[in-house]
Amino acid sequence: MALKVFISGKFYDKDDAKISVFDHGLLYGDGVFEGIRSYAGKVFRMQQHMDRLWDSAKAIRLTIPMSKDEMAAAIEETLRVNGIEDGYIRVVVTRGAGTLGLDPNHCSDPRVIIITDHISLYPKELYDQGLELITVSTIRNHPAALSPRIKSLNYLNNILAKIEGFQAGCSEALMLNQQGEVTECTGDNIFLVRKGELLTPPKEAGILEGITRDAVIELACESGISVREIPLTKHDVYIADECFLTGTAAEVVPVVKVDSRPIGDGTPGPITRDLMAKFHRLARNHRA
Repeated sequence: MALKVFISGKFYDKDDAKISVFDHGLLYGDGVFEGIRSYAGKVFRMQQHMDRLWDSAKAIRLTIPMSKDEMAAAIEETLRVNGIEDGYIRVVVTRGAGTLGLDPNHCSDPRVIIITDHISLYPKELYDQGLELITVSTIRNHPAALSPRIKSLNYLNNILAKIEGFQAGCSEALMLNQQGEVTECTGDNIFLVRKGELLTPPKEAGILEGITRDAVIELACESGISVREIPLTKHDVYIADECFLTGTAAEVVPVVKVDSRPIGDGTPGPITRDLMAKFHRLARNHRA
């Protein structure tokens, strides 16, 4: 069965799912998106994803042409049409077709696109053995230029960092901000474990407020683990006892080496493994 893609109220076969070449989402990266997961036919943290999508749209003065409830219903229908229970959902909202100029006032009819499919970001052995990161020279977008808290269609900053990581033989790359502080990786938030405490960069460092990040913080607090959102440097990463990443597609994945330096004993640590297991249970037993 051909995969069906939702575009502004209608379903199209994957090969026929098209938008205008004059769409500002294509021409200028003018739009926003969300990556969402479904487990056992239930969308994980739908409301939080809808809130973040609307916040991103509001920040760039883009009006989404449907309500949050209508969007949620369209997501669920797209999953149903494609027969997907455990899958990945990409929701994209573009400014719509306009002119070759920058003026967004010439755009009309914002496009809403919903794609559902299966995804496996990292092979299973990396969840068992951990992955390696390298710190790249490409810094995170300056918050005064384009806030990293906006999940926009312009991901060139992250892509350039990803290329640097690949060239160094790493599947993920650690990005710093303009002050040299740790922010996040190209697609995932980062956590450190030091002396039993969980440390992660604050929003002010220039990070995306991850839905999985928030879930892991909640799980840690419920387990009695102290969590601090504080500015971190590469030094903090190098001396950490454990390190792991969180993201919608990645879920929770351990990191065992950064810039050729082993983290802890070079294997996924006990707190990382415990939070991985707890998140796995949370995601697959959730009800909404």
